[in-house]
Amino acid sequence: MHLFPAIDLKGGQAVRLLRGDMAQATVFNEDPSAQAADFKAAGFRWLHLVDLDGAFAGRPVNADAVERIVDAVDDLPVQLGGGIRDLATVERWLARGVTRVILGTVAVKNPDLVAEACRAFPGRIVVGIDARAGRVATEGWAETSELAATELAKRFEDAGVAAIVYTDIERDGALEGVNVAATAELARAVDIPVIASGGVSGLEDIRRLMAVENDGVQGAILGRALYDGRIDPRAALELTRQEA
Repeated sequence: MHLFPAIDLKGGQAVRLLRGDMAQATVFNEDPSAQAADFKAAGFRWLHLVDLDGAFAGRPVNADAVERIVDAVDDLPVQLGGGIRDLATVERWLARGVTRVILGTVAVKNPDLVAEACRAFPGRIVVGIDARAGRVATEGWAETSELAATELAKRFEDAGVAAIVYTDIERDGALEGVNVAATAELARAVDIPVIASGGVSGLEDIRRLMAVENDGVQGAILGRALYDGRIDPRAALELTRQEA
C-alpha cells in the first residue's frame, strides 16, 4: 500500500477543503515547499499535489508553488492534478520534474486526450475520478454529471493509464472514514490500480484499505488527518511495511 501525503494549493498556500468547498479552506502551511520537505523527511515515497485554483480556472494557477515543491523534494516522485486540460500542459509539467499528471475534468470531456497522453507518456498519466453519490463531478467538483464512476473508469481500461485516483467528495476533508466499499467496487471493475482519496481519518482506515489490496486498491491519499495529527506519519508507514 502506497501512501500519498497531499498538498492542496490555494493562493500559493497548503490548505485543506471540506467536501471540496473552496469557501471552507483551512490553511495549514503558508510555505508548501517546506511542507513537502517535511513529508519527505518523514519517509514518504510519493507526494500528491492539487492545484485547487487551477481546477476551477481550467489552467495552472499555482505553478510557482508547484515548481518550488518539485525543487524542494528533489528526487521524490510527485503527482499533480488541477487545471491540466491539454497535452501541452501535460508535457510542460512532466518536463519540469513532475513524475505523473492527473487528468480529471478532461477525462470526462475529452477522453481522447487521455489516450493520446498515455501513448505519448507511458506510465505517467493518472485519471482522477471524483464522485458524489457515485456520479462523476468535474470543474473542481462544481459540476456533477450523470456518468457513473465505474463507467468512466472502464473507458480507460486499455488506454495505458498508470492509476486511478478515486475521491469520494462527500468524505473529503470530513474525517468521516474512507469509503472502502465504493473504492473496492471501482477497483474490481477495472485492471487499473486504484488510489483511495477522501475521508482517511486514522490508521484503521489504512488497515481497511489494505484489506482490499487484492481487489486492486494499491494506495491511499492522506490529507487533513496528517495535518491535524490524527495520523502519525511514521506509524502509518510502519503499518504498511509490517503488513506488506
